[in-house]
Formats: sequence, C-alpha cells, structure tokens
Amino acid sequence: MNFTRTLFPLSMLLLSGCVVGPDYQKPETALPAKFSESKASSAGDVALNPWWESFRDKRLNSLVHQGLAENLTVQQALERITAAEANVVIAGAGGLPSIGASADGNVGGQDGSYLRRTTGNDHSESKSMTAGVSASWLLDFFGQYRRSKEAANASLDAAYDDVGVARLAYLSDLVSSYVNARYYQEALALNRKNLESRRETLKLTNEIKEAGAASSLDVLQTEGLVNQTLADLPALETGFHQAANHIATLLGVPASTITSSLTKGSAQPMPRYSTKTGIPADLIRNRPDIRAAERRLQAATAQIGVAESQLYPSIELGGSIGVARNFNAVSGSLSSWSFGPSLSLPIFNGGALKAQVKMARSEAEQQYLSWKSTVLNAVEEVENAQTALIRDGQTVAALRKVVQSYEQTLSLARESYRGGASTILDVLDAERNVASARLSLAAAIRQLARDYVALNVAVGGGAEIGSATVASK
Repeated sequence: MNFTRTLFPLSMLLLSGCVVGPDYQKPETALPAKFSESKASSAGDVALNPWWESFRDKRLNSLVHQGLAENLTVQQALERITAAEANVVIAGAGGLPSIGASADGNVGGQDGSYLRRTTGNDHSESKSMTAGVSASWLLDFFGQYRRSKEAANASLDAAYDDVGVARLAYLSDLVSSYVNARYYQEALALNRKNLESRRETLKLTNEIKEAGAASSLDVLQTEGLVNQTLADLPALETGFHQAANHIATLLGVPASTITSSLTKGSAQPMPRYSTKTGIPADLIRNRPDIRAAERRLQAATAQIGVAESQLYPSIELGGSIGVARNFNAVSGSLSSWSFGPSLSLPIFNGGALKAQVKMARSEAEQQYLSWKSTVLNAVEEVENAQTALIRDGQTVAALRKVVQSYEQTLSLARESYRGGASTILDVLDAERNVASARLSLAAAIRQLARDYVALNVAVGGGAEIGSATVASK
C-alpha cells in the first residue's frame, strides 16, 4: 500500500511534464548571398522606413499618413488580432479547472374530486429547492491544451504580421494610385500643349493657303491632327478621376471626396533616393508575409501534438456538492457530495484518431511549403523590381534626350515650311514625334515611380509605420 501511495503521485508528476508531438524548429531554405544587381550588405530593419518621402511630395505624405489610420483593410486586419487574442484565452481555458453552480425550486400541488374522495383533502401542495456546485479538471498529461495554446499564440503572432501585410498592400496601392493620378494630369497637360501647338500649325497652314502656297488637303490633314488630340483628352480625364476615386476609397471615404483637392496639378512623383535592397536573408526578417507564414507553420506543428494527445488516455477529476430541501413538514433537507477521477481510454475508433494525426502532419508540411514558396516569391519580387527600376532610369534619361531632339526638329520643320522648303507633312510628322515622345517620357516616369514603390514594398519597407500594436507584440 505504501508503495502504491508513493508511485501514483510520482507517475502523475512525470506525466504532467510529457508533451507529445514535435517541438517547433525554425524552417530553413537555401538563399543566394546577394541579389543579382546589388551588393552583399544587409539593409537592416526597414519596417519603419518612410520610403515614399523620397518623392518629396507633401500631398502624398499627407494622404499616406491619413490612410494608415483610416484604411478599412488595415482596420479589418487589426480587428482579427482581437479575435486571435480571444482564441488564446479559449485555448488556455481548456487546461484549467471548470466550476459551475446550479439551483432550482419547485412548487407542486394536486386537487380534484378524485383526490378529495381518496385523501379527504381539498388541496395538496409541496415546495422544494435544490442547489449545487460542481467542478471538473481534465488533467493535461500529454500536452493537449499546452499544444493548443502554443498554436493559438502562433496564430496571434500571424495576426499581428497580417496587419503588416495589409499595411504594405495599402501603401503599394495608395502610392501607385497617386502616381497614376499625377501621370494622367501630366498627360492631360501635355496633350493640351500639343493641342495648342497643332492649332498654331493649323493657323500657319491657313495663312500659307491664303498666300497660295498650301492646298486644302494640307489644311484637312492639320485639322485631323487637332481633332485627334481633342479625342484623346476624355480618356485621360477619366483615368485621373478613377485614380482619385480609388485613393478616396483607400482612405475610407466616399469616391470623389478628394478629387477637388487633387485637381490642382503637381509634378509627376520621381524618387530622389535609391533603395537599399539588402540581402535575400533580410526578407525573412523584414517581410511580414514571410513571418506570418512561419507563424502558421508553428501553429500547424503544434496541432500535431494536439492530434497525437487524442491517442492517449485522459483523466478528468470531478466533484460536486448538492443541497436539497423539501419544505413539507415531514421532509427535511438533504445534502450530498461526490469526488473522483474518470478515465477515458481510446480503444477502437476505426483509425479516425490516427488519421487526424496524419492530417495534422500533412497540414504542417503544406504550411512549410507555403512558407518556402512565400520566401522564393519575395526574392523574385525584389529581383524583378530592382532590375526594372535600374532600367527605368536609363529609359527616362534616354527619352529626355529624345524629347529635346524632336522639339528642335519641330521648330526647324516649321521654319522650313514657312520658307517653302518643306511640306506640311514634315511639320505634322514632327508634331506627332514630339507628342509621342513627351507622352512616352511621362509614361516612363510613371513606370519608374511604380517600380520604386514595388521595390520598397518587396523588401518590406514601412510595414510597421503607424502601427499602434508594435509595442504589444
């Protein structure tokens, strides 16, 4: 008997430290030492880097900071943190004792002619009340609730990182939409400038026709180019309004709310600083989507332990105390209590429990593959954006020279046409070239800005700016 009394508490102590399932190991994947077009030097922590300020656009800066607090997608991600925090409490509550209380009262009576004949009483009534307290505690010998809480905490961390993912998506969308809006304004301004130039050419052609040196065909061709320029304006105006409306939606206000404030044109955003891309390994630390994928892998790994714990016996300690009182004169009160363990042992379940373990392991493997895919996609995004950004700069520089050359050509063509040394076709061709080159330059500047945005988002820049939850992580 003494041996049993000693062995049982010892066995309970040993089992209490037993947690089934694999312990989480940080995933690894082979990455290059550097990106193909940058140096092998770490960029450090870029989560608080306000990279959009490189555009030196006060209006853009104001919109970004306004939307960080108002964007509905970011707010949804923040709200999911609240749900994840509640899930941690739920997961931890399973391993704690549960206590409940109950009470009820009854009043009963009987009457009727039959009772009067048999009992001699006109009325019979009884009153009773019962109350009780019960408690139960499922002993977590194999770590079911500890693994559940581990999974819930990992999911909570993923929810925090999902806020960073939403914030990066917001920054990318807002800044790109602002770049688009300013592009359409620039394109409109250029087309109006081209329209003015072509009307000047039309006036010149009419003057030369009146002098007898030009034909009606020359006038019609010039008018056609004027009308074509007028036809291009509505589409550009539509593009501006759509970009402005989307910015309003991103700020959490109705469409067209901020259109009037953007109507006053501004120069196209051009980045003034280069972006430090760092090394591929930096992405695992700086990209919130990679961190979130790793946290989900950790949660899935913990769920393996939850599934495996179902294969083992479970012991629940339970007890209750009850009091019953009948208010009849003959009856008194009665109290009762009970306490003891109950054992649940899985014996035959058709292989369902083992299948659940297999499913949990498969889910963890899927999460690992998802993490690895996220890492490789991040590396690709940085490589693509960096390659594009470098070549965008070369394109912009070349197109600036093209515009200068065509503007000089147009000036010479007009002088030559006035002097009768060339035809109106030479002037019209020169005008088309100038207009096309100017618009190509504006489009190249827009693409340069968009790729600058893409590169900074790809390295995780600014993911935690404006976050009120960073300190609580």
